[in-house]
Amino acid sequence: MKLRAQPINCTLKGDATKASSTDAMIALLAKEFGALEVEVADPIRIAALNIAPGVSSDEGDGDEWPGVRTKILAADILIFGTPIWMGQPSSVAKRVLERMDAFLGETDKQGRMPSYSKVAVVAIVGNEDGAHHSFAEIAQSLNDTGWTLPAVAGCYWVGEAMGSVDFKDLKATPKKVAQTARMVAGNAAHLAGLLKAKPYPG
Repeated sequence: MKLRAQPINCTLKGDATKASSTDAMIALLAKEFGALEVEVADPIRIAALNIAPGVSSDEGDGDEWPGVRTKILAADILIFGTPIWMGQPSSVAKRVLERMDAFLGETDKQGRMPSYSKVAVVAIVGNEDGAHHSFAEIAQSLNDTGWTLPAVAGCYWVGEAMGSVDFKDLKATPKKVAQTARMVAGNAAHLAGLLKAKPYPG
């Protein structure tokens, strides 16, 4: 069965033409997923869209969340990318998590949210401490809204404290980050294949 992954980039940079370290981490994971014959869609840069505040699936005129929702739910795997700001996931990432809260009220007759039997992994970058804290926040929210996280569901890179080097500017990917990306992709693809063949019964 062909699997498909949809990345979202929760950088604060709204201009999609500007380089993003979050895109660089997503690209690393996309490479590993591609090696496993998982089709990876183009990343969705959330800050470039009008994603209205709220906890419903459609907040009315001008809200572009419905289109994002359709794309992430059409995929088997969600790659959730975010930078760290002030030791936390970006405000854009939190906006996405808030909008997915609507899934709790969109269950089918078996009580399954639209995200059930779909897998999510997390890609995090930052120049300060906070990767574990950010992953914990995102993983809890993803689990609450119906996504399944595999073993080794997160890949992150954190630069030197108070440093100025970004992940996108590294001359080479650190060996441990590359190894982790390979494990994240492998486990996620394996789990997504199992769930696609035999979804949760609810």
